[in-house]
Amino acid sequence: MARDPRYDILFKPMKIGPHVAKNRFFQVAHCNGMGVKYPKSMAAMRAMKAEGGWGVICTEETEIHPTSDMSPLTEGRIWDAHDLPLYQRMTDGIHEHGALAGIQLSHTGHRDGCLYSREVPLSVAPYPITSMTYPAQARQMDLQDIRDYRRWHRDAAVRAADAGFDIVYAYCRANASLNGMFLSSKFNTRGDEYGGVLENRVRLLREVLEDMHDAVGDRCAIGLRYTVDEFRDVAGTTSPEEDRDIVSILADLPDLWDVNLRDWSRDSAPSRFYPEGAQEEFVSFVKKTVNKPVVGVGRFTSPDAMAAQIRRGVLDFIGAARPSIADPFLPSKIETGDIDKIRECIGCNICVSGDAMMVPLRCTQNPTMGEEYRKGWHPETVPPKSTDDTTLVIGSGPAGLEAALVLMKRGHTVVLAEKDAEFGGRVTRESRLPGLSEWARVRDHRLLQLNQNSNVTLYAQSELDAEAVLELGCAHVVLATGAKWRRDCVGRVHPQPLAIPDDVNLLTPDDIMAGTPCTGHVVIYDDDRYYMGSLLAEKLAVQGLDVTLVTPDANIAAWSSATLEQGLISQRLYGLGVQILEKYTLAEAGKGHIRLQHSENPAGVLSLDCDTIVPVTSKLPEDALYHALIARQSDWATHGVQSVTRIGDGLAPATIAAAVYAGHRYARELGVAPAEIQFNREFF
Repeated sequence: MARDPRYDILFKPMKIGPHVAKNRFFQVAHCNGMGVKYPKSMAAMRAMKAEGGWGVICTEETEIHPTSDMSPLTEGRIWDAHDLPLYQRMTDGIHEHGALAGIQLSHTGHRDGCLYSREVPLSVAPYPITSMTYPAQARQMDLQDIRDYRRWHRDAAVRAADAGFDIVYAYCRANASLNGMFLSSKFNTRGDEYGGVLENRVRLLREVLEDMHDAVGDRCAIGLRYTVDEFRDVAGTTSPEEDRDIVSILADLPDLWDVNLRDWSRDSAPSRFYPEGAQEEFVSFVKKTVNKPVVGVGRFTSPDAMAAQIRRGVLDFIGAARPSIADPFLPSKIETGDIDKIRECIGCNICVSGDAMMVPLRCTQNPTMGEEYRKGWHPETVPPKSTDDTTLVIGSGPAGLEAALVLMKRGHTVVLAEKDAEFGGRVTRESRLPGLSEWARVRDHRLLQLNQNSNVTLYAQSELDAEAVLELGCAHVVLATGAKWRRDCVGRVHPQPLAIPDDVNLLTPDDIMAGTPCTGHVVIYDDDRYYMGSLLAEKLAVQGLDVTLVTPDANIAAWSSATLEQGLISQRLYGLGVQILEKYTLAEAGKGHIRLQHSENPAGVLSLDCDTIVPVTSKLPEDALYHALIARQSDWATHGVQSVTRIGDGLAPATIAAAVYAGHRYARELGVAPAEIQFNREFF
């Protein structure tokens, strides 16, 4: 297919300093949980994006000196020449596909505690370390420290140029970079020439940019990553006027402006709370102020929205982190006219959680993300089938759909049976909850391709028993039958079922998603601690019900802090009038009442009137069919059945991302000898 001419503007080359980007697709710096810990994995992941057509690919935050150590976070490191081979590997992989390579140099001041290097942290003033509330403080930099910092930054820029980088960044974010901390009137309380009025506070950043130009400006473009809502006073109030003054002062000093928002939860905004392109109102002034190229983000997945950003003069480059993770080949698909095959980011922020958990990132839409080196997985190619066997996939949730899709791509004949009238399983149910409509993309992307292939047959409203499965005679049977929420409150707090009388009005999340009505005062007991409990509270509160959300954790939806949602969830529920009780466990449930026990205070007992209780604790796999088939294993050969396998929630309930991964892995490895399954570890 040919490229739609409406998108030609996205493929127009553009000059950045001494280099030219081949198109307007720009993978901005993003964390990935690999960095210095799994450098070959990181380099392979970046190279894959270059292969997929991105014009510029950047690193994550990259430490410039032992005093900028971000441990235990797994970021980049370019302290000295020993770090260069890693980055040369990365830049070679990027350059092989005609893309430019960028590096974000970073010193985080009092954010991080230098837990690996054990250096004394430095900052604009003597502030406590903020990361993990580590019990230490940074010391205030004197003028010699400032001169040293400028030298460290300059030397790191030279090393970056020697490693083959085409764009070298200075990073400016008040709560996460030394440059930003000096710029911020909230943090900068100095009385010397680097503090006080704006001209003084901007001095260090200006000097750093000038130093970089002097050192490597003939070889590299000098980029500035800047948060446009940067200015905060002591009370946290923003001042758009000062932000505009800062941009005007620096104007054309950088070769490239990379603009975003200060708070990570608004910069990598979850789709539950923010739509595509939500940053435009904050960043649009920058291009009107400067004469250099501007890149910005907005979780852009629509080619029309991307092209409009450039045509309307908002941005010059379409920046992306999460969309480039969901589909490393997004630019190539737009160029070849294969827009329907784009795996659109759903904004769930599972990728972001990799940074919080300090493990290689993963993606709900793209199960190959992070596996490019380790398993040799490619997002667009799979090994061809080794036999002509037919595979029966039972269940069309995320695991079943992904398994069917990959089997189809390998050339297998696939039969997919779904017991419900709609395909999609939990994705279909959950995408109807408040703010999760974009999650339906997990289902839609896969169904679209499956429906277009003659090797795949889809059957809805087709519940199968063991006899029916055997009679079909498919060589391989994979059960992606999902899971159901428990009614007995078993979870992290209660390893044994809680005795609940039969006359208690108890509903599970499945009941509510199926439309079972609630009445009166609803108490949701959330021991799952991710998104489901808070979504049910929001849904019922919007319906006008009196809702109390109880959790044993110190925060509601505690794990959602890893996906940048926890604070946003709290704000929304408080705004809806939901009563929130934290650090309470469910001790007893009776008709019309419950008793709660404080997690830490033995005397902390609460009794609440309650018309409906909703336990959100854990799930049970729907595995009855699997066990029925195992019980008839002696009949398999007669019917030509060679294997029966459980995957996804039907094996062990987890995230949607884990289910998609399970489906992909099953389909990719079907028929492959165990000795041939790749798992490359990184040794040092």
